[in-house]
Amino acid sequence: MPTEVRVPALPESVADATVLTWHFKPGDHVRQDDNLLDLETDKVVLEVPAPATGVLAEVNAAEGDVVMADSLLARIEAVSSEPATTADAAPKAESEAKSGAKPDAASGAGAETRADSPVLAPAARRLVKEMNLDASRIPGTGKAGRITKADVLAWLDEQEAEEPAIDPDAAALAKQAQAPAVEDDAPGSGSPPWPRLTGEAGRPEQRVPMTRLRARIAERLIDAQRTAAMLTTFNEVDMGSVLALRTQYKKRFEQTHGVRLGLMSFFVKAAVEALQRFPIINASADGNDIIYHGYYDIGIAVSSERGLVVPILRNCDQLSMADVERGIVDFATKAKDGSLSFEELTGGTFSITNGGIFGSLLSTPILNVPQSAILGMHKVQERPIAVDGEVAIRSMMYLALSYDHRIVDGREAVQFLHSIKDTLEDPARLLLRI
Repeated sequence: MPTEVRVPALPESVADATVLTWHFKPGDHVRQDDNLLDLETDKVVLEVPAPATGVLAEVNAAEGDVVMADSLLARIEAVSSEPATTADAAPKAESEAKSGAKPDAASGAGAETRADSPVLAPAARRLVKEMNLDASRIPGTGKAGRITKADVLAWLDEQEAEEPAIDPDAAALAKQAQAPAVEDDAPGSGSPPWPRLTGEAGRPEQRVPMTRLRARIAERLIDAQRTAAMLTTFNEVDMGSVLALRTQYKKRFEQTHGVRLGLMSFFVKAAVEALQRFPIINASADGNDIIYHGYYDIGIAVSSERGLVVPILRNCDQLSMADVERGIVDFATKAKDGSLSFEELTGGTFSITNGGIFGSLLSTPILNVPQSAILGMHKVQERPIAVDGEVAIRSMMYLALSYDHRIVDGREAVQFLHSIKDTLEDPARLLLRI
């Protein structure tokens, strides 16, 4: 009796999903827990594992089809025996590599079999496909030998060091893919993979449908501007004290906690202190009601290849600065690999976004509804300012707080932002809580 492959249960906020990529085709042998296909929702990419070992007998949803929860995706027929696949080939390839022997193409240990295996994370799989790499040569450091995008990039670094004459197109793709998801302290990423333009000579163009995530981003941003009375207030902060503190303890912090000390943890902790003083900023509007939250779940905007996502750091008032930094690095890594879960992207009472990593000097962030406010960080830039009647060069950053004027008055918004400024200009306040 064939085993059915169905769309997994989707959260209440997600109505359907789109079939993004099939990694096997009808007639292929699959093992239980092989990643059969990727489903794209408006928040994350879901991997659908094979529920049983056998042959993929039929596929009931093509790439690009929209499917609902529990919809039939495919059927797998049980077989009495199966050929050697990834699980058998990988150890063999490893032992042959150690002995210097080349893998036999007929043995199934080649790149084609390994490239379709479940040990490739979605982001790694895309990179391997784009650059036409032999995935069987790339060691995986993830769970159960899973190959992540970081593994692919590390392997490319090694190859470039050993073989300087690397293909220029592949080198360009590798350089683009290596744009960091975290620059110093804040999450972000490099430029998205723009499509190749085709058409009339000198005037190329290409129509590309929005991804589910991009369409959802557009919907939410328009909804925020349509439903909230959005206003932005600005201030500037002298970052000299934070930068000096960070320089002084940077190495010791990393040695003690195993994570770099960035700027974002200072902003998260300063925001928590200010939210506790001005609870309306941590509230949200629900029709004619105001919901006050007694917890501090802060969304950290992360730019990924698929678009902007805002994973949530839970209970930030209970986290140490090291915990905050670890959480941010974890979010950035998962955003690159496309492995953020629904739970990590759901909820939040306040958000922080950092356009400074891209060089932005000033901007007006858009609310992440139903939250009532979002803090915008920007580039730290040395500027001349007046200090005690004299001109001094200081490391300054503009801050922006966009807020929902339906429930937040201008006085509270200005005082909230000034509280963050005071805390950052005198970080000892974080310890003394004054």
